[in-house]
Formats: sequence, structure tokens, C-alpha cells
Amino acid sequence: MFTSVAKAGSFVGGARELSISRAMVTKHIAQLESYLGTRLFNRTTRSLSLTDVGAAYLQRCKTILADIEEMEDAVTHLHTEPRGKLKISAPTVIGALYIAPAIAEFLSLHKDLSVNLILQSNFGDMVDEGIDIAVTFGSLEDTSLIAKQMASSSLLVCGSPNYFAKNSKPLVPEDLIEHSCLVNWAIPPRNKWLFKGLEGKRQVEVSGRMQANAADPIRIAAKKDVGLVMLPEYIVARDIEKGHLQVVLEDYAIEPMHIHAVYPHRKYLSAKVRAFLIFLEDWLRTKPAFNE
Repeated sequence: MFTSVAKAGSFVGGARELSISRAMVTKHIAQLESYLGTRLFNRTTRSLSLTDVGAAYLQRCKTILADIEEMEDAVTHLHTEPRGKLKISAPTVIGALYIAPAIAEFLSLHKDLSVNLILQSNFGDMVDEGIDIAVTFGSLEDTSLIAKQMASSSLLVCGSPNYFAKNSKPLVPEDLIEHSCLVNWAIPPRNKWLFKGLEGKRQVEVSGRMQANAADPIRIAAKKDVGLVMLPEYIVARDIEKGHLQVVLEDYAIEPMHIHAVYPHRKYLSAKVRAFLIFLEDWLRTKPAFNE
């Protein structure tokens, strides 16, 4: 009842979700606060909000409810055969190009399963949004979540043939200072491009005529001769194959981009989550643009 009221943001909304009267909800919340010896909600005539204690209590309640659901799954057929609905979040480009095709093949193997795929740059509260798996990049800050590395994709510095016809190709990383470098602010390395050569690590702070919070705009701009990009191989592989982009600085190693599947911390993983994690890791390994 407490979580329903907190989610709805009002006693009326919580009562509606539970199909009981507002008076009953108010009574039970008052009894809960009396039992705990603290206020969980700030009440005014116009609004209802969680206190700091209430917010912390809500997070614990969500974890406990998720654990109960997980235990129920573990003692039913759900722990042996994937079924039900799987909610997956993924960044737009990798989600459309790779995660969606992987899901299609996965669904062909599991007829009792359905998937909701959400394409978004960043996932929010996984428990609150009901997300089972979030595909993401780089390190994980939220220690309440588990991150499993699925694959890696090499970062490549590329430019169009026409751009290089008008501008000399960079031979060392420091040459990038003289070039228009298009920056993706959504993911590292942003405008600080890191290379590794015989002399060790070298960081070059780049700038250019265009920045974006996603990869596709600067990829397209690079094809239109606007400048150079540093992007994962899975994004530029097709353009390279078709000759639209050319790779430079191949003698300098660049830290690859690591792709992770993130999921809430659980003692028991449901069959649908466990099965998709195994499937996705194996599926990505078959794609040339990814490596382990």
C-alpha cells in the first residue's frame, strides 16, 4: 500500500490502484507511520511528498518486493523456461542496429516471451521503470546494479576521402589539433582522445566545427567532409566497408568501448533475464564489429 501511494503521489491515486477507499489507505499509512515511529510523507492540502526517511524506506520496499517476485519465479516454471515480458533499455544506435535484431532471433527461440525495447541515451531507475536489462557503456556508478560485460568495440578515428583530399592525414595523435574533430558528448572519450604508442599513453584535447550528444549526427557530418570522428567500430563499420570513411592513426592503440548489460542486483535471476544475457553475449561475438 505504501509503495502504491508513493508511486501515485497521492492517497487518491494509491487507493485507485488498489481498488480500495481513500479512507482505508489513509488509515493504513497512519498505522504504518505510528508503528515505525516516523513520518513517511509530507502532507499539505495540495500535495503529498516523501520525507527523506520515506524515500529511503521506499527503496528498501522496492528491493524486498522484487526479491519476493524473484523467489516466486524460482519455484515456478519461470525459473526453467523463459516466459512473460522482458523490458530492455539500450542506446539508440546500438539498440537499432544490433540489440533489436538480437531480440528478434531470441524471440524466435522462445514463443512464450515478449519484449519491450526502449531506445534511450541513459536509463533511469531500473526498478522504478520496471527495466529488466539495460545495455550501456563504460563503468557503472550505481553499486546496487550488476554490470556484465557483453563485448567490446574498437574505437576508430575516421574521415571522408574528400576531407583527406583537402587536408593531410594525421600521422601522430598530436596532428589532430590541426583538424576539425567532431565530438560526441554522450559517451567517453568526448573531446579528450586517448591513444597509446611506443612512448606510452597520449591524450589529445580536440575541437571541431560540430558537437552532438549522439553518434549518428557526427558520423553523418564526417561523411559530408566536415571533419574527423572517433567512434566505435560497430557504428562506422558499414561506412568504412563502402568507402565513405577511411581510418587513420591505426598504429596507435585506442582503449575499446566496453558494452555492458546491467541488471538489478538479484540472488536469483529469472529465466528470461538469464537466458537473454547468455544469448546476447554469444550473438555479439559473431559480429565482426565486436570483440571479447
